[in-house]
Amino acid sequence: MSTREPLLQPVKISDLRPTQITVGMREVEERRGRWKKIPEKEKSAFWERHLIPVILGPKGRHYVIDHHHLARALLEEGVMDVLVTVVADLSRLEPDSFWFVLDNHGWSHPYDSEGRRRDRDKVPKSIADLADDPYRSLAGALRRAGGFAKDTTPFSEFLWADFFRSRIKRKEIEKDFARALKKALKQARSKEANYLPGWCGPVSGD
Repeated sequence: MSTREPLLQPVKISDLRPTQITVGMREVEERRGRWKKIPEKEKSAFWERHLIPVILGPKGRHYVIDHHHLARALLEEGVMDVLVTVVADLSRLEPDSFWFVLDNHGWSHPYDSEGRRRDRDKVPKSIADLADDPYRSLAGALRRAGGFAKDTTPFSEFLWADFFRSRIKRKEIEKDFARALKKALKQARSKEANYLPGWCGPVSGD
């Protein structure tokens, strides 16, 4: 079930189905910037390192279980197709059973921009319709700044995003992102965050 076999035929980004409701649009913009810097002759090598992992679902649709930000960034950049790697074929399942299996494997994250769990019918049917969650952008920037280590825990950045929802106001993030990030870095070192994936512990003197 967990073996990933590359599907060499390209899949249209517009045909990909998300398994989450939100992305951090700052994260999307950061990936767009990185994509623009890649020389054309090196883009084929980029694809080999960044296959989009998917689950085959009902009606043979491709459900993305990682790299939602990359897929959205490429869509914004006018890229039509991506290469995918199939993690599991669940196309024989009825929709209710399919989403139950996704949930139990940690392959879906149906939470909205307020951190509230929603029914699966609230998960958008296209990458283009993913909503913005500023806290997810804050968590991504925090990881790149060394606030926590990269971890294999599914949706680990969203767990960090939820940690900050009650600690940093949304308007703080939207008004002064750099200041909010500085505040998040301090909070990430606290023992209150020690249950989160990739926690690096308090620094000396805290």
